Amino acid sequence: MSMRWYVARRLAWAAVATLVVLSGYFVLLQLAPGDGRAAFAFSAATEGGNATAAKETFDQVRGIGGPLHEQYIDFMSNMLVGDWGWSFTRNEPVIDAMAKAYPYSLQYAVPSTLLAIVFGYGIGLYSATHQYTLTDYFGTFVAFFGISIPNFWFGIMLILVFAVSAPEVTLFGVELLPLPSFYQTGVVEEHGIFSYENVRQLIMPIVVLTTASIAANMRYSRAEALEYVHAEFVKTARAKGAGDWRILTRHILRPAMVPLMTIFIADLLGLLFAGAYLTEVVFQIPGLALLSFNALINQDTPLVMATTLVPVLLFLVGNLLQDLAYTVLDPRIDYGDR
Repeated sequence: MSMRWYVARRLAWAAVATLVVLSGYFVLLQLAPGDGRAAFAFSAATEGGNATAAKETFDQVRGIGGPLHEQYIDFMSNMLVGDWGWSFTRNEPVIDAMAKAYPYSLQYAVPSTLLAIVFGYGIGLYSATHQYTLTDYFGTFVAFFGISIPNFWFGIMLILVFAVSAPEVTLFGVELLPLPSFYQTGVVEEHGIFSYENVRQLIMPIVVLTTASIAANMRYSRAEALEYVHAEFVKTARAKGAGDWRILTRHILRPAMVPLMTIFIADLLGLLFAGAYLTEVVFQIPGLALLSFNALINQDTPLVMATTLVPVLLFLVGNLLQDLAYTVLDPRIDYGDR
């Protein structure tokens, strides 16, 4: 089976899975309460309007009330063109609400993910090639520490230590401590995204997320690399005089990357969703996660469904990318068997 035919089959399966997911999403929307109809009517009544007429207008605009199959066709058409519903709590399309929240999530998700990939894989590979040494024990301690502590608790502790109780510390007139307790959008509007003031209020969220991500990447990369450290082909490479760097990158990292690709793809897709629910809630970052959290509190069903649909679709894309990456990294994989 050729690579082109294999990719076509995987794309077809991804399309079928997406259709099934969207159909389930449509069913849940039909069953879920809080579609905004009552809130729209209440808003009209408090402003002196006719609540019944407001409900009819809402149904007409949203296409509610017609035959179910017509609603399904309209729903699928709207999803294809990017009309994912209306957020009645924000009084705007959910796509627009998500687009406004996205940059705030990316501000801390991008550096956190990059740091987690570089340092997580780096520490894991180093620990595998220096097994049972002091540095290996230290790396293992860091990994268990990052995995064990809950992000919300770690975030609160950082706020207490570095924002509430920290003394004033300046260096060459630049304020280092205390750090801001919570994220303030006014800082971005006044100084810009890449300003020092904005970076200061992102330090603690980045530390919280990076600590947990580094731990996971470190443990997986160490475990996978250990399978090849003492392999016969690695011993042969050493006997031929290959250097440590060549052995690490060409003979250990490459075969270990096949299973590690699952985590790598998940990290990259995490950039697209960039949702760290409790971290954004603790630091009050107005990103996708806080948007979804507030939608849950206010029973804004379309916004909740849209913000939870994104990671599901990304999961399908991630599976497709993983299957394609496996075949590139490991030529022994036969397309005909998959």
